[in-house]
Amino acid sequence: MHGFYALVSGPLVWVAFAVFLGGGAWKLWRLLSTARRKDVFIHEYWSWSHAVQSYLHWLTPFGSENSRRQPVMTVVTFLFHLGVVVVPLFTLGHLVLLEEGALGLSWPALPDAVVDAFAFVVLGGCAYFGWRRLALPQVRSVTSAADWGILALVAAPFATGILAYHGIGDALLMTSLHMLAGEVMLAAIPFTRLSHMFTFWVTRGYTASEFGSVRHVRDW
Repeated sequence: MHGFYALVSGPLVWVAFAVFLGGGAWKLWRLLSTARRKDVFIHEYWSWSHAVQSYLHWLTPFGSENSRRQPVMTVVTFLFHLGVVVVPLFTLGHLVLLEEGALGLSWPALPDAVVDAFAFVVLGGCAYFGWRRLALPQVRSVTSAADWGILALVAAPFATGILAYHGIGDALLMTSLHMLAGEVMLAAIPFTRLSHMFTFWVTRGYTASEFGSVRHVRDW
């Protein structure tokens, strides 16, 4: 078990970050090159003014017409994404590892209780999204096995983190599984639908620029 822990807390961390960063750069390059090939005028009507306004409206709860039509989905989605960002970046244990292993980088951590609550929020969000895929015909009809895989991929590091933090199960095993699940999720981001953390900025900016500069309407 100690060998497994050494593996997931050492070499695999660097492999996961390398795949995440390299894969993310590849994803963006591929998206931009494809867009440029299919629409040679994209750079001419790209508007940072429209793009930034669109970012703000789509990232603000109820800032878009679509989000106002689905209030429950909007609240769950906003809290879910907030938790996905807050827990990895502001957990004290993560920051200690980052400071010790990654060029001394660190920043203030949030209280454990806050981070723990956000981890439960993420799991609750996964449960809600799973329920929608089962209960709503219009969502169920477009759900594939890959969608369930994505939910499991996201839920795993948060579930194992909760188990490790609350001392449920063998501490070393749960911590090791938590780290492995986090590394798998990190490495999978550029190659799954989770890549929208990279592509959102391009696709939203592209849509906003086309709507704003060409059609003269808002995209939110």
